[in-house]
Amino acid sequence: MGKLAFVFPGQGSQFVGMGAELINQGSEAADLFKKADERLDYELTNIILNGPEETLTKTENTQPALLTVSAALLQLMGSAGITPDFVAGHSLGEYSALVAAKALSFEDAVYAVRMRGLFMEEAVPAGVGTMAAVLGLDSDVLDAICKQATEATSAVQLANLNSPGQIVISGTKEGVEKAGELAKEAGAKRVIPLNVSGPFHSALMQPAADKLSTVLDELTITDAQIPVIANVTAEPVTAASEIKKHLIEQLYSPVRWIETVNYLVDQGVDTFVEVGPGKVLSGLIKKINRQVNLYNVSDMESLNKTVAALKEEAHS
Repeated sequence: MGKLAFVFPGQGSQFVGMGAELINQGSEAADLFKKADERLDYELTNIILNGPEETLTKTENTQPALLTVSAALLQLMGSAGITPDFVAGHSLGEYSALVAAKALSFEDAVYAVRMRGLFMEEAVPAGVGTMAAVLGLDSDVLDAICKQATEATSAVQLANLNSPGQIVISGTKEGVEKAGELAKEAGAKRVIPLNVSGPFHSALMQPAADKLSTVLDELTITDAQIPVIANVTAEPVTAASEIKKHLIEQLYSPVRWIETVNYLVDQGVDTFVEVGPGKVLSGLIKKINRQVNLYNVSDMESLNKTVAALKEEAHS
């Protein structure tokens, strides 16, 4: 029997009404949503359940919303007796992973990501920065292109190394456009502008990182009980001081998702469960490694299916 990793999605997986049946399911999940509303002092649950979509997709709402739904699903997995050997999350998802590893309490995590969302929004004036997905280029080639585009225009860098042949770049509008042109010249299959409100995981997020640092200072971060694979290093972290450092660096550093998945596989992980809305990470993992077993837990049906399959695996 190989090892099990839980992975948690980031921004972009949200939709209005996610988690609705979890709340109806019973007290456990409903309590968590209530805790989120109380800690944040506004009706997050109402926005999750009823939208409108443009309110939910605001970064400062999306982040606590996704964390809350992921945490509710995580709690139900725990109640079913399923615990992972490792956890990892994509960008925002790293906070869900830290809740899973008991390094952060749910209430502190939901507050942290709400503030993180606000700081990310404020870091760069609207329309100044953007992101784009580049398909079909090697990371070394694209990294060199970003450096060239930065010199020619203004800042752009690698932001998310998602899967072989899918890398997101981030920076100023001009920088991203220039890098996109150069990428096409270098043979990229496609360059897809992303509908995001800012240049996340780029150096332009430094002001947000500075503010986030003061928020994290006020919260209790403890040593992780399960190894968390950090986005910034693609290596396990358990020490509280290291966790905090990586969360701050994460805002302006690339998400090293390919290396994260490869590291987990090297550690003997053969089963990944995506805990949270959507199947974005399952799609990326499939492109990184075709051999692993993939499950996703986004509602009661998928949760029950996954639990049954994992228990059967454990007994076979």
